[in-house]
Amino acid sequence: MKPLLLLLLLTAWPTWSRAERPYFGAEPGALEKARQALAAGDPVLGGALKKLRQDAEKALLIAPGAVTEKQKLPPSGDAHDYMSLAPYFWPDPSKPKGLPYLRKDGEVNPESRDLAANDTLRLRALGTTVETLALAYAFTGEEKYAAHAARHLRVWFLAPATRMNPNLRFAQAVLGVNDGRGTGIIEARGLADAADAAILLLGSKAWTQDDQAALERWGEQYYEWLLRSKNGQDERAAKNNHGTWYDVQAVHWALVLGRTDEAKGILAQAGTKRIEIQVEPDGRQPLELSRTASFSYACFNLRALSDLALLGRHAGVDLWAYRSQDGRSLRGALDYLMPYLGAKPKPWPGQQIHASNPDDILPVLRRAALATGAAAYEAVLAQYPEAPVKRFQLLAPR
Repeated sequence: MKPLLLLLLLTAWPTWSRAERPYFGAEPGALEKARQALAAGDPVLGGALKKLRQDAEKALLIAPGAVTEKQKLPPSGDAHDYMSLAPYFWPDPSKPKGLPYLRKDGEVNPESRDLAANDTLRLRALGTTVETLALAYAFTGEEKYAAHAARHLRVWFLAPATRMNPNLRFAQAVLGVNDGRGTGIIEARGLADAADAAILLLGSKAWTQDDQAALERWGEQYYEWLLRSKNGQDERAAKNNHGTWYDVQAVHWALVLGRTDEAKGILAQAGTKRIEIQVEPDGRQPLELSRTASFSYACFNLRALSDLALLGRHAGVDLWAYRSQDGRSLRGALDYLMPYLGAKPKPWPGQQIHASNPDDILPVLRRAALATGAAAYEAVLAQYPEAPVKRFQLLAPR
Protein backbone atom coordinates (compact mmCIF):
# COMPACT_ATOMS: atom_id res chain seq x y z
CA MET A 1 0.00 0.00 0.00
CA LYS A 2 1.33 3.47 -0.85
CA PRO A 3 2.59 5.36 2.25
CA LEU A 4 0.49 8.48 1.57
CA LEU A 5 -2.70 6.47 1.12
CA LEU A 6 -1.96 4.52 4.30
CA LEU A 7 -1.42 7.76 6.21
CA LEU A 8 -4.73 9.12 4.95
CA LEU A 9 -6.54 5.95 5.97
CA LEU A 10 -5.09 5.96 9.45
CA THR A 11 -5.70 9.65 10.14
CA ALA A 12 -9.30 9.14 8.97
CA TRP A 13 -9.82 6.40 11.58
CA PRO A 14 -13.41 6.85 12.84
CA THR A 15 -14.54 7.35 16.39
CA TRP A 16 -15.91 3.81 16.86
CA SER A 17 -12.97 3.05 19.19
CA ARG A 18 -14.65 5.26 21.80
CA ALA A 19 -17.88 3.25 21.62
CA GLU A 20 -19.43 1.89 24.79
CA ARG A 21 -18.74 -1.71 23.89
CA PRO A 22 -16.19 -3.54 21.72
CA TYR A 23 -16.77 -5.31 18.45
CA PHE A 24 -17.09 -8.96 19.43
CA GLY A 25 -16.23 -10.35 15.98
CA ALA A 26 -12.55 -9.59 16.59
CA GLU A 27 -10.08 -10.64 19.27
CA PRO A 28 -10.07 -8.20 22.20
CA GLY A 29 -7.99 -5.18 21.20
CA ALA A 30 -7.38 -6.59 17.73
CA LEU A 31 -8.62 -3.66 15.66
CA GLU A 32 -6.38 -1.18 17.44
CA LYS A 33 -3.47 -3.61 17.17
CA ALA A 34 -4.15 -3.97 13.44
CA ARG A 35 -4.22 -0.20 13.06
CA GLN A 36 -0.84 0.12 14.71
CA ALA A 37 0.61 -2.63 12.53
CA LEU A 38 -0.73 -0.91 9.42
CA ALA A 39 0.85 2.35 10.55
CA ALA A 40 4.16 0.50 10.85
CA GLY A 41 3.78 -0.77 7.28
CA ASP A 42 2.99 -4.41 7.98
CA PRO A 43 2.77 -5.96 4.49
CA VAL A 44 0.43 -8.80 5.45
CA LEU A 45 -2.11 -6.52 7.08
CA GLY A 46 -1.73 -4.09 4.19
CA GLY A 47 -2.72 -6.88 1.81
CA ALA A 48 -5.63 -7.89 4.03
CA LEU A 49 -6.86 -4.30 4.15
CA LYS A 50 -6.63 -4.03 0.37
CA LYS A 51 -8.73 -7.20 0.05
CA LEU A 52 -11.25 -5.84 2.58
CA ARG A 53 -11.63 -2.68 0.53
CA GLN A 54 -12.15 -4.73 -2.63
CA ASP A 55 -14.84 -6.76 -0.88
CA ALA A 56 -16.45 -3.55 0.38
CA GLU A 57 -16.56 -2.05 -3.11
CA LYS A 58 -18.46 -5.16 -4.25
CA ALA A 59 -20.73 -4.92 -1.22
CA LEU A 60 -21.68 -1.37 -2.24
CA LEU A 61 -23.36 -2.91 -5.29
CA ILE A 62 -25.59 -5.22 -3.21
CA ALA A 63 -29.06 -3.80 -2.66
CA PRO A 64 -30.52 -4.19 0.84
CA GLY A 65 -32.62 -7.33 1.14
CA ALA A 66 -35.87 -7.75 3.05
CA VAL A 67 -37.98 -10.66 4.20
CA THR A 68 -40.94 -8.93 2.57
CA GLU A 69 -39.47 -9.58 -0.91
CA LYS A 70 -40.57 -13.21 -1.03
CA GLN A 71 -43.65 -13.97 -3.14
CA LYS A 72 -44.94 -16.88 -1.07
CA LEU A 73 -46.32 -16.04 2.36
CA PRO A 74 -45.47 -18.05 5.50
CA PRO A 75 -48.28 -19.88 7.33
CA SER A 76 -48.92 -16.77 9.43
CA GLY A 77 -49.85 -14.82 6.31
CA ASP A 78 -47.35 -12.12 7.37
CA ALA A 79 -44.54 -11.45 4.90
CA HIS A 80 -42.50 -9.95 7.75
CA ASP A 81 -42.02 -13.45 9.19
CA TYR A 82 -38.81 -15.19 8.12
CA MET A 83 -39.43 -18.38 6.14
CA SER A 84 -37.30 -21.14 4.65
CA LEU A 85 -37.40 -24.79 3.64
CA ALA A 86 -35.09 -27.43 5.12
CA PRO A 87 -32.22 -27.76 2.62
CA TYR A 88 -31.64 -31.52 2.90
CA PHE A 89 -35.25 -32.63 2.38
CA TRP A 90 -36.63 -33.73 -0.98
CA PRO A 91 -39.98 -34.89 -2.39
CA ASP A 92 -40.76 -38.57 -1.83
CA PRO A 93 -41.25 -39.95 -5.37
CA SER A 94 -43.41 -42.77 -4.03
CA LYS A 95 -46.00 -40.46 -2.46
CA PRO A 96 -48.72 -38.21 -3.92
CA LYS A 97 -47.35 -34.66 -4.28
CA GLY A 98 -44.10 -35.99 -2.81
CA LEU A 99 -45.29 -35.51 0.77
CA PRO A 100 -43.91 -35.84 3.33
CA TYR A 101 -40.43 -34.85 2.18
CA LEU A 102 -37.52 -37.23 2.84
CA ARG A 103 -34.05 -36.38 4.17
CA LYS A 104 -30.96 -36.72 1.97
CA ASP A 105 -28.08 -35.60 4.17
CA GLY A 106 -25.70 -33.16 2.51
CA GLU A 107 -27.73 -32.84 -0.69
CA VAL A 108 -29.23 -29.36 -1.02
CA ASN A 109 -32.69 -29.22 -2.58
CA PRO A 110 -32.78 -26.19 -4.95
CA GLU A 111 -36.28 -25.43 -3.64
CA SER A 112 -34.66 -24.30 -0.40
CA ARG A 113 -32.70 -21.64 -2.24
CA ASP A 114 -35.59 -20.23 -4.26
CA LEU A 115 -35.83 -16.55 -3.30
CA ALA A 116 -39.54 -16.51 -4.04
CA ALA A 117 -40.21 -18.74 -1.03
CA ASN A 118 -37.06 -18.58 1.12
CA ASP A 119 -35.31 -15.84 3.05
CA THR A 120 -32.15 -17.91 3.63
CA LEU A 121 -29.85 -16.27 1.12
CA ARG A 122 -31.11 -12.78 1.94
CA LEU A 123 -30.26 -13.24 5.62
CA ARG A 124 -26.89 -14.73 4.77
CA ALA A 125 -26.14 -11.69 2.60
CA LEU A 126 -27.19 -9.32 5.39
CA GLY A 127 -24.57 -10.63 7.80
CA THR A 128 -21.67 -10.73 5.36
CA THR A 129 -22.51 -7.42 3.69
CA VAL A 130 -22.96 -5.38 6.88
CA GLU A 131 -19.85 -6.89 8.44
CA THR A 132 -17.75 -6.14 5.36
CA LEU A 133 -18.97 -2.56 5.02
CA ALA A 134 -18.73 -1.80 8.74
CA LEU A 135 -15.16 -3.08 8.93
CA ALA A 136 -14.25 -1.15 5.80
CA TYR A 137 -15.60 2.00 7.45
CA ALA A 138 -13.77 1.19 10.67
CA PHE A 139 -10.45 0.88 8.86
CA THR A 140 -10.84 3.72 6.35
CA GLY A 141 -13.34 6.21 7.73
CA GLU A 142 -15.02 6.42 4.33
CA GLU A 143 -18.65 7.39 4.84
CA LYS A 144 -19.89 5.54 1.75
CA TYR A 145 -19.29 2.23 3.49
CA ALA A 146 -21.11 3.28 6.66
CA ALA A 147 -24.01 4.72 4.68
CA HIS A 148 -24.63 1.52 2.75
CA ALA A 149 -24.27 -0.67 5.83
CA ALA A 150 -26.84 1.53 7.55
CA ARG A 151 -29.25 1.09 4.64
CA HIS A 152 -29.06 -2.68 5.01
CA LEU A 153 -29.61 -2.49 8.77
CA ARG A 154 -32.60 -0.16 8.48
CA VAL A 155 -34.32 -2.25 5.82
CA TRP A 156 -33.89 -5.53 7.71
CA PHE A 157 -34.38 -4.43 11.31
CA LEU A 158 -36.03 -1.01 11.52
CA ALA A 159 -38.20 0.17 8.59
CA PRO A 160 -41.89 -0.64 9.29
CA ALA A 161 -42.53 -1.61 5.68
CA THR A 162 -39.70 -4.17 5.47
CA ARG A 163 -38.47 -5.13 8.95
CA MET A 164 -38.27 -8.77 9.94
CA ASN A 165 -40.45 -9.92 12.82
CA PRO A 166 -38.05 -11.00 15.62
CA ASN A 167 -38.58 -14.75 15.38
CA LEU A 168 -37.73 -17.77 13.22
CA ARG A 169 -40.93 -19.76 13.70
CA PHE A 170 -41.04 -20.79 10.05
CA ALA A 171 -37.37 -21.56 9.41
CA GLN A 172 -36.35 -24.83 7.74
CA ALA A 173 -39.84 -26.24 7.37
CA VAL A 174 -40.16 -29.85 6.18
CA LEU A 175 -43.05 -30.01 3.74
CA GLY A 176 -45.69 -32.47 4.84
CA VAL A 177 -44.27 -32.57 8.38
CA ASN A 178 -44.12 -29.09 9.94
CA ASP A 179 -44.14 -25.34 9.29
CA GLY A 180 -40.71 -24.75 10.82
CA ARG A 181 -38.18 -26.25 13.22
CA GLY A 182 -35.63 -25.23 15.79
CA THR A 183 -33.03 -26.54 13.36
CA GLY A 184 -33.67 -23.46 11.23
CA ILE A 185 -32.15 -21.18 13.86
CA ILE A 186 -28.74 -22.06 12.48
CA GLU A 187 -29.62 -19.87 9.50
CA ALA A 188 -29.81 -16.78 11.72
CA ARG A 189 -26.12 -16.39 12.52
CA GLY A 190 -26.01 -13.31 10.31
CA LEU A 191 -28.47 -11.45 12.54
CA ALA A 192 -26.03 -11.24 15.45
CA ASP A 193 -23.10 -10.63 13.09
CA ALA A 194 -24.86 -7.61 11.57
CA ALA A 195 -26.08 -6.26 14.91
CA ASP A 196 -22.59 -6.58 16.37
CA ALA A 197 -20.92 -4.86 13.41
CA ALA A 198 -23.34 -1.93 13.69
CA ILE A 199 -21.35 -0.65 16.68
CA LEU A 200 -18.51 0.15 14.27
CA LEU A 201 -20.77 2.63 12.47
CA LEU A 202 -21.28 4.89 15.46
CA GLY A 203 -19.54 8.17 14.78
CA SER A 204 -20.50 8.11 11.12
CA LYS A 205 -23.09 10.44 9.67
CA ALA A 206 -25.20 7.45 8.64
CA TRP A 207 -25.80 5.68 11.97
CA THR A 208 -26.90 7.46 15.13
CA GLN A 209 -27.29 6.50 18.75
CA ASP A 210 -31.05 6.42 18.14
CA ASP A 211 -30.52 3.96 15.28
CA GLN A 212 -28.35 1.81 17.55
CA ALA A 213 -30.95 1.89 20.32
CA ALA A 214 -33.72 0.88 17.90
CA LEU A 215 -31.63 -2.03 16.63
CA GLU A 216 -30.98 -3.19 20.17
CA ARG A 217 -34.71 -3.04 20.99
CA TRP A 218 -35.29 -5.41 18.07
CA GLY A 219 -32.47 -7.56 19.39
CA GLU A 220 -34.02 -7.75 22.85
CA GLN A 221 -37.22 -9.16 21.36
CA TYR A 222 -35.37 -11.68 19.21
CA TYR A 223 -33.10 -12.74 22.08
CA GLU A 224 -36.10 -13.42 24.31
CA TRP A 225 -37.70 -15.48 21.54
CA LEU A 226 -34.42 -17.38 21.09
CA LEU A 227 -34.32 -18.26 24.78
CA ARG A 228 -38.02 -18.88 25.50
CA SER A 229 -39.61 -20.33 22.35
CA LYS A 230 -40.04 -24.04 21.74
CA ASN A 231 -37.91 -23.78 18.60
CA GLY A 232 -35.17 -22.11 20.60
CA GLN A 233 -35.33 -24.69 23.37
CA ASP A 234 -35.25 -27.52 20.81
CA GLU A 235 -32.14 -26.09 19.18
CA ARG A 236 -30.44 -25.48 22.52
CA ALA A 237 -30.98 -29.19 23.29
CA ALA A 238 -29.27 -30.32 20.05
CA LYS A 239 -26.05 -32.20 20.81
CA ASN A 240 -24.26 -31.62 17.49
CA ASN A 241 -23.15 -28.48 15.65
CA HIS A 242 -26.69 -27.09 15.85
CA GLY A 243 -26.41 -26.85 19.62
CA THR A 244 -23.00 -25.21 19.36
CA TRP A 245 -24.20 -22.62 16.88
CA TYR A 246 -27.22 -21.95 19.09
CA ASP A 247 -24.84 -21.14 21.94
CA VAL A 248 -22.77 -18.91 19.66
CA GLN A 249 -25.86 -16.93 18.70
CA ALA A 250 -27.23 -16.70 22.25
CA VAL A 251 -23.89 -15.56 23.68
CA HIS A 252 -23.31 -13.14 20.80
CA TRP A 253 -26.69 -11.49 21.28
CA ALA A 254 -26.25 -11.40 25.06
CA LEU A 255 -22.95 -9.54 24.67
CA VAL A 256 -24.34 -7.16 22.05
CA LEU A 257 -27.23 -6.34 24.41
CA GLY A 258 -24.98 -5.85 27.42
CA ARG A 259 -26.26 -8.95 29.21
CA THR A 260 -22.76 -10.14 30.03
CA ASP A 261 -23.71 -12.27 33.03
CA GLU A 262 -26.11 -14.26 30.85
CA ALA A 263 -23.37 -14.74 28.26
CA LYS A 264 -21.00 -15.97 30.97
CA GLY A 265 -23.65 -18.41 32.19
CA ILE A 266 -23.92 -20.05 28.77
CA LEU A 267 -20.14 -20.05 28.27
CA ALA A 268 -19.56 -21.58 31.70
CA GLN A 269 -21.56 -24.64 30.61
CA ALA A 270 -19.94 -24.99 27.20
CA GLY A 271 -17.16 -27.22 28.45
CA THR A 272 -19.43 -29.90 29.86
CA LYS A 273 -22.42 -29.32 27.60
CA ARG A 274 -20.62 -29.00 24.26
CA ILE A 275 -16.95 -30.01 24.34
CA GLU A 276 -17.35 -33.08 26.57
CA ILE A 277 -20.37 -34.32 24.60
CA GLN A 278 -19.04 -33.59 21.12
CA VAL A 279 -15.30 -34.28 21.34
CA GLU A 280 -13.74 -37.65 22.18
CA PRO A 281 -10.46 -37.85 24.16
CA ASP A 282 -8.59 -38.43 20.88
CA GLY A 283 -10.22 -35.35 19.28
CA ARG A 284 -12.80 -37.09 17.09
CA GLN A 285 -16.25 -35.50 16.79
CA PRO A 286 -18.50 -38.56 16.27
CA LEU A 287 -21.71 -36.61 15.71
CA GLU A 288 -20.10 -34.75 12.82
CA LEU A 289 -18.08 -37.68 11.51
CA SER A 290 -21.31 -39.60 10.93
CA ARG A 291 -22.41 -37.07 8.29
CA THR A 292 -22.09 -37.54 4.53
CA ALA A 293 -19.77 -34.52 4.44
CA SER A 294 -17.92 -35.50 7.60
CA PHE A 295 -14.76 -33.43 7.12
CA SER A 296 -16.76 -30.30 6.34
CA TYR A 297 -18.99 -30.80 9.36
CA ALA A 298 -16.06 -31.52 11.68
CA CYS A 299 -14.53 -28.19 10.55
CA PHE A 300 -17.91 -26.46 10.79
CA ASN A 301 -18.50 -27.48 14.39
CA LEU A 302 -14.90 -26.68 15.27
CA ARG A 303 -15.44 -23.20 13.83
CA ALA A 304 -18.52 -22.86 16.04
CA LEU A 305 -16.58 -23.92 19.13
CA SER A 306 -13.82 -21.49 18.15
CA ASP A 307 -16.36 -18.68 17.72
CA LEU A 308 -17.71 -19.52 21.16
CA ALA A 309 -14.18 -19.36 22.54
CA LEU A 310 -13.65 -15.95 20.89
CA LEU A 311 -16.80 -14.63 22.53
CA GLY A 312 -15.57 -16.18 25.76
CA ARG A 313 -12.41 -14.07 25.58
CA HIS A 314 -14.62 -10.98 25.66
CA ALA A 315 -16.54 -12.35 28.66
CA GLY A 316 -13.62 -13.68 30.67
CA VAL A 317 -14.23 -17.40 30.02
CA ASP A 318 -11.29 -19.36 28.53
CA LEU A 319 -12.63 -22.27 26.50
CA TRP A 320 -9.27 -22.92 24.82
CA ALA A 321 -7.96 -23.93 28.26
CA TYR A 322 -10.88 -26.26 29.02
CA ARG A 323 -9.94 -29.92 29.34
CA SER A 324 -12.10 -32.66 30.82
CA GLN A 325 -10.71 -35.25 33.21
CA ASP A 326 -10.40 -37.75 30.35
CA GLY A 327 -8.79 -35.23 27.97
CA ARG A 328 -11.63 -33.82 25.87
CA SER A 329 -10.81 -30.32 24.64
CA LEU A 330 -11.26 -27.79 21.87
CA ARG A 331 -7.56 -27.98 21.11
CA GLY A 332 -7.80 -31.76 20.89
CA ALA A 333 -10.53 -31.48 18.25
CA LEU A 334 -8.26 -29.26 16.16
CA ASP A 335 -5.24 -31.50 16.66
CA TYR A 336 -7.24 -34.46 15.36
CA LEU A 337 -7.83 -32.58 12.09
CA MET A 338 -4.29 -31.25 11.72
CA PRO A 339 -2.94 -34.16 9.58
CA TYR A 340 -5.75 -33.53 7.09
CA LEU A 341 -4.99 -29.81 6.69
CA GLY A 342 -2.39 -27.80 4.79
CA ALA A 343 -0.65 -28.20 1.45
CA LYS A 344 -0.17 -31.98 1.64
CA PRO A 345 -3.01 -33.37 3.74
CA LYS A 346 -3.46 -37.04 4.45
CA PRO A 347 -6.49 -38.62 2.71
CA TRP A 348 -9.61 -38.11 4.81
CA PRO A 349 -10.83 -41.51 6.07
CA GLY A 350 -14.50 -40.56 6.35
CA GLN A 351 -17.27 -39.84 3.87
CA GLN A 352 -17.10 -36.47 2.09
CA ILE A 353 -19.59 -36.21 -0.77
CA HIS A 354 -18.50 -32.76 -1.94
CA ALA A 355 -15.39 -30.59 -1.96
CA SER A 356 -14.52 -28.90 1.32
CA ASN A 357 -13.84 -25.20 1.83
CA PRO A 358 -10.96 -24.05 4.10
CA ASP A 359 -12.71 -20.83 5.11
CA ASP A 360 -14.05 -22.39 8.32
CA ILE A 361 -10.71 -23.74 9.52
CA LEU A 362 -8.29 -20.88 8.72
CA PRO A 363 -9.53 -18.51 11.47
CA VAL A 364 -9.50 -21.44 13.91
CA LEU A 365 -5.79 -22.02 13.27
CA ARG A 366 -4.96 -18.38 13.98
CA ARG A 367 -7.10 -18.29 17.12
CA ALA A 368 -5.49 -21.50 18.36
CA ALA A 369 -2.04 -20.07 17.76
CA LEU A 370 -2.88 -16.91 19.70
CA ALA A 371 -4.56 -18.82 22.54
CA THR A 372 -1.95 -21.55 22.99
CA GLY A 373 1.27 -20.11 21.60
CA ALA A 374 1.83 -23.33 19.63
CA ALA A 375 3.82 -22.69 16.43
CA ALA A 376 2.36 -25.73 14.65
CA TYR A 377 -0.93 -23.95 13.95
CA GLU A 378 0.75 -20.99 12.24
CA ALA A 379 2.95 -23.41 10.28
CA VAL A 380 -0.09 -25.14 8.79
CA LEU A 381 -1.85 -21.82 8.22
CA ALA A 382 1.15 -20.60 6.21
CA GLN A 383 0.63 -23.47 3.78
CA TYR A 384 -2.59 -21.90 2.45
CA PRO A 385 -1.68 -19.37 -0.27
CA GLU A 386 -4.89 -17.40 0.30
CA ALA A 387 -4.27 -16.94 4.03
CA PRO A 388 -2.26 -13.66 3.91
CA VAL A 389 -5.19 -11.62 2.59
CA LYS A 390 -7.95 -13.26 4.60
CA ARG A 391 -9.93 -11.05 6.95
CA PHE A 392 -8.82 -12.86 10.09
CA GLN A 393 -5.46 -11.14 9.64
CA LEU A 394 -7.18 -7.90 10.67
CA LEU A 395 -9.49 -9.46 13.26
CA ALA A 396 -6.84 -11.61 14.95
CA PRO A 397 -3.42 -10.14 14.07
CA ARG A 398 -0.30 -11.90 15.34
